Amino acid sequence: MPVEHDEEHFEGQLSHALHDAGDRFDADRNALVAAGQARGRRLRLRRRAAVVGGAAGIAAVAVGGALLVPWGGSPAPLPSTAGVAEQPSGTPTPSPVPLTDRELIATLEDLLPEGKVSEQQARGTGDSKLPPYVHLVYDDGQGPGAVGVSLNRVEPGSDQAREAIDCPDKTLVPHDSCVSTRLADGSLLKLFQGYEYPDRRVDTKLWSADLVTPAGQHVTVNEWNAAAQKDAPISRSEPPLSIAQLKELVTAQVWRKYVEFIPEDPKKPKPSATPSTAVEPDVDSVLATLVPLLPKGVEVVEKGNDYTYLVLDDGKGRSYVQIDVQHGMGDKETVDQLFGDDAETLPDGTKVATRRSGGDKGVEGAVMWTVDTLRAGADGFRVVISAFNSGNQHDAPTRETPALTMEQLREIALSPKWDQYR
Repeated sequence: MPVEHDEEHFEGQLSHALHDAGDRFDADRNALVAAGQARGRRLRLRRRAAVVGGAAGIAAVAVGGALLVPWGGSPAPLPSTAGVAEQPSGTPTPSPVPLTDRELIATLEDLLPEGKVSEQQARGTGDSKLPPYVHLVYDDGQGPGAVGVSLNRVEPGSDQAREAIDCPDKTLVPHDSCVSTRLADGSLLKLFQGYEYPDRRVDTKLWSADLVTPAGQHVTVNEWNAAAQKDAPISRSEPPLSIAQLKELVTAQVWRKYVEFIPEDPKKPKPSATPSTAVEPDVDSVLATLVPLLPKGVEVVEKGNDYTYLVLDDGKGRSYVQIDVQHGMGDKETVDQLFGDDAETLPDGTKVATRRSGGDKGVEGAVMWTVDTLRAGADGFRVVISAFNSGNQHDAPTRETPALTMEQLREIALSPKWDQYR
């Protein structure tokens, strides 16, 4: 493949569409949704804690100083490892010589099938605060499509590691396909076929692959059927790389090697040595408590598996209801942000805030009602529940108002049944 290198260093940042909450939720629902998803990830970690523990790093496979690449492409030269000390395990420590923008661009170009590339951007490993990435526009003759690779480290078994390879709930993130598997070397691989916008207001397709190795090397590949992630016309029916090619690209050994060039951030906070002793209730327990509190005549038509939500129908259409039960929410900053001066304070000290807002951006007629409660006490025990006038958070309304009234939401959130989890 012809390669033309720009002499300038490009800067930018490739965002991760699946975690771009700002495009999915309005400001006053952020606390509910983000907290619910974070807690759901922690619960999954407890159920599957041993998935990504263990092995040492994996070195790149090279012959005669050149990397072996798929699709018959030209071998890409490995960056210099002068000054890289070998550990007993064979895994190098980060090189004092940064991985350059040009090396990342050349590697991605050589790993792609034959075609035309343009608009190359990259960030090497010279900045310890920002992870490296490479992004370009690739055209195989069927139309241009954006392709990007980002590299990082994650703590094996952490929330971040699990989030990277867990397939999302289709009710929360609509998609056509998602498969998460374990490879022979113990690495975890997720292949996702979805859309840039959950509400499909623009039919831009997003396909992605995430690889997390047992050593915590995290490689992400994203591709779109447009020349840019957002605000570009659709230029082809599907992203340029097939799922097989996407897998081939994300599992190329050179990316794992490159992760070892990322310097450690000396300012990165260390994990707490004294984690909280509070135990969050699991999804099944929360939903089992919620269902008996529902009013008569409301049918549960769907339940969440990894997230605490129900889809209800009272005969007037589907209504999505999400609840979260949390500890440790009593610090002043959190209380001021969630409750403020307008919140009601009950005689026992419980704070209650109610919110009426629209649904997702771009969804006309969407309605979201929320009741947020914080019990008095040092544990910062919070119960917050929201109801929508649609069957999920992003589709068009299926009814005029949610299936639960504000009074019913308030009664559920303040029920003493939740005290069993304090």
